[in-house]
Amino acid sequence: MSHEMTASPESADLTAVERLHVAGLHGPADAVLSVRDLKVRFNTENGVVHAVRGIDFDLRAGKTLGIVGESGSGKSVTSMAIMGLLPPTAEITGSVRLQGTELLGLSDKAMCQYRGNEIAMVFQDPLSSLTPVYSVGNQIVEALTVHNPTMSRQAKEARAVELLGMVGIPSPKDRLKAFPHEFSGGMRQRVMIAIAIANNPRVLIADEPTTALDVTIQAQVLEVLHTAQEETGAAVVMITHDLGVVAGMADDIMVMYAGKPVETGSVDEIYYNPRMPYTMGLLGAVPRVDTAEKSSLVPIEGIPPNLIHTPTGCSFAPRCPLASDACLQGEPELWPVGGDNQTGGLPHLAACIKTDSLGLEVDVHEIFRAPAVPVSRFDAIPREQRRTVLELREVKKHFPLMKGALLKRRIGTVKAVDGLSFDIREGECFSIVGESGCGKTTTLLEIMEFHKDQDGEVVIGGLSNKEASNAKTKSAMRKELQMVFQDPTGALDPRFTVFEVLSEPLENAGMAKPRIRERIMELMELVGLQPDHVNRFPNQFSGGQRQRIGIARALAVNPKLVVLDEPVSALDVSVQAGVINLLDQLRAELGLSYLMVAHDLSVVRHISNRVAVMYLGKIVEIGDVDSVFDNPRHPYTRALLSAIPVPDPGVERTRERIILRGDLPSPLEAPAGCNFATRCPVFAALPPAKQEKCLTLEPALATVVPAADAGRHGTPAATATPAAAAAPTDQQFACFYPDGDLDADMLVVHETT
Repeated sequence: MSHEMTASPESADLTAVERLHVAGLHGPADAVLSVRDLKVRFNTENGVVHAVRGIDFDLRAGKTLGIVGESGSGKSVTSMAIMGLLPPTAEITGSVRLQGTELLGLSDKAMCQYRGNEIAMVFQDPLSSLTPVYSVGNQIVEALTVHNPTMSRQAKEARAVELLGMVGIPSPKDRLKAFPHEFSGGMRQRVMIAIAIANNPRVLIADEPTTALDVTIQAQVLEVLHTAQEETGAAVVMITHDLGVVAGMADDIMVMYAGKPVETGSVDEIYYNPRMPYTMGLLGAVPRVDTAEKSSLVPIEGIPPNLIHTPTGCSFAPRCPLASDACLQGEPELWPVGGDNQTGGLPHLAACIKTDSLGLEVDVHEIFRAPAVPVSRFDAIPREQRRTVLELREVKKHFPLMKGALLKRRIGTVKAVDGLSFDIREGECFSIVGESGCGKTTTLLEIMEFHKDQDGEVVIGGLSNKEASNAKTKSAMRKELQMVFQDPTGALDPRFTVFEVLSEPLENAGMAKPRIRERIMELMELVGLQPDHVNRFPNQFSGGQRQRIGIARALAVNPKLVVLDEPVSALDVSVQAGVINLLDQLRAELGLSYLMVAHDLSVVRHISNRVAVMYLGKIVEIGDVDSVFDNPRHPYTRALLSAIPVPDPGVERTRERIILRGDLPSPLEAPAGCNFATRCPVFAALPPAKQEKCLTLEPALATVVPAADAGRHGTPAATATPAAAAAPTDQQFACFYPDGDLDADMLVVHETT
């Protein structure tokens, strides 16, 4: 390592903005929002929690500031303090100036003049943010009435229709009378954005606006936010844990840890030249959907500090692989990293005494000692020569749609799963992806059912559900297959210790007590937990540790197949990396097979061997994960992949996105032909004759033919691509016109200015 910084802030060559901060003055006159030394404390039974410990930034009109960090870093508390929405028990100090007007210290009544007018907020959960007993139109009109009392009713309704149209709500005039529950999640979030921009605010704060949404809906919402910023010229504060989201939207980034900024700068400086180990770890922990190269993710071991006790040294030191005794001698300030800050945004600062030794030539995988890529004994065996662990043959699950109270009548059918067929081989990870409502979870439930009267056949370890007529056969099938759930907190009994949680499946399997204790110790070591923690309860562990306990429980009876239902979606990106590395390692060491359901295609690309894309209960594309991701043939797959944010500002600003219109069709109005036709960007650009084929005929799964074989089989060469020409593939897709032109209205490219 090179020399450690010993200079003081006073002696450093400070920029103009930094000198204003040191002098206690406020930012430049063109800053719409200036925050200085913002601190928030909460009195609790255990002591005073220092949630925010000194925030400084300036935000200019039309610019976007991204605030990122793990859960508990103080991101949301910062936004609530700026909006004046924290409870009276919170102690807030510092300065928040909106166009020169001090907001801190104003009464709630005084703040109402600014909230929703000069400064507005889009919250994480739109369902709880909208009043369920008022129509959407009334709630937009209310936001206009509060700040425009002289505005006529007709003008307010016209403005409400204009706003709904602006955020992409179809038939806006008709939807004014609809209630929140009549909208989908993505449409509710668009309504929230419409309310937020109703009065053309100067500052718009978006607090995790896309966390609970599907990737396609997330792309729509982000595009709406981008449009709203262009229409209003507002300055935006984007709070998120998704580093891909801010890569494409933000001009400046503030990385927070333990209630303080630990690195600030322009988006390019933060992503391409991070100078704080925590920032480097966060970027290294993110799997990428745009690369096939296999490498382990960067794990950030440990948990954030307890902010009841103010850190006496660097708050990241207990988790930092570069920490030394000097790091514990006082908490480091934000030091200038260098550069001339030509963008006029946040200067590049980092809170680390070893900033000079970090830079472009440093490999974050070496710093954080990322594990080597695990190699499975099955990697050298061709897929067709491996044993089949799970096979589905024409599995269906249809639910009747009933209407009426006393005399019920059937008015339709929900085809949750509609004729699924696929298999999983030894040592393989097979993933199912798609939007909410496509049938992913129902597929898992059908596999776990073990019922002989199911529609279709499920074969687990050579045992068919059609033969599962007795308890012994079902028990044998269950031993072959175990499950890891999405929410580790809800999946573990809070009354049981870890020892009891892990011993339960072993006792059910008839294992002797001495062997049970021995096996539990093996499991704890296997998933990277301390053996002496077996007497703790689940609530005494972090989220990532609880998920490891869930994985240990699934592995207790040595299953051949582990079903993973969104195993990392509830975890921070740093914790997620450790769990993904663990799953990869276990698959290689134990020869496991995985069936994973996920909505994050970046995770799927990193861990999977094969992938199936589902839409309305059917598989529309299936094959090797690299073939599908590098050469997507179905328009729906292309839309999903284009919607996944990439943690690379250069790529995000220039890549083409497909913004799907509308939501999943209602079961009562299911299309007769291709289910995806109502939202398909290729269908929208087809001539009427070809559109008629899509509307009347249902496409079957067709195999992608390698280019070299295209003419030989009488198949048009256009169906093959250079990516497919390298080797034969088992990739299949269900589309009549995979090479059709895309509708220009559904394509979005935000080119770099």
